[in-house]
Amino acid sequence: MLWKLVGRYRYVITVLVFLFIIGVMDENCWIRRLGYQHEIMQLEEEIDEYRKQFEADTKRLNELKVDSCSIEQIARERYLMKKPNEDVFIFD
Repeated sequence: MLWKLVGRYRYVITVLVFLFIIGVMDENCWIRRLGYQHEIMQLEEEIDEYRKQFEADTKRLNELKVDSCSIEQIARERYLMKKPNEDVFIFD
């Protein structure tokens, strides 16, 4: 009985086994491809964020090259530097 069923549907069974191997068990299976596609999308978003950060940093660097007052502003804000005759008050 089983051999008759296998003999009758051997092509269908062969195609189903082939699709199963390709879809799930192969190293290039569809599941892994979907995972890789998701990872590619995340990495592209990360690239966009770094590109925006790079553009902002480049703009700030050009601003520092042109204007010496901006260097003083950064020194005061980030590094809490002051002139000798000044008092600095920090508010949280």
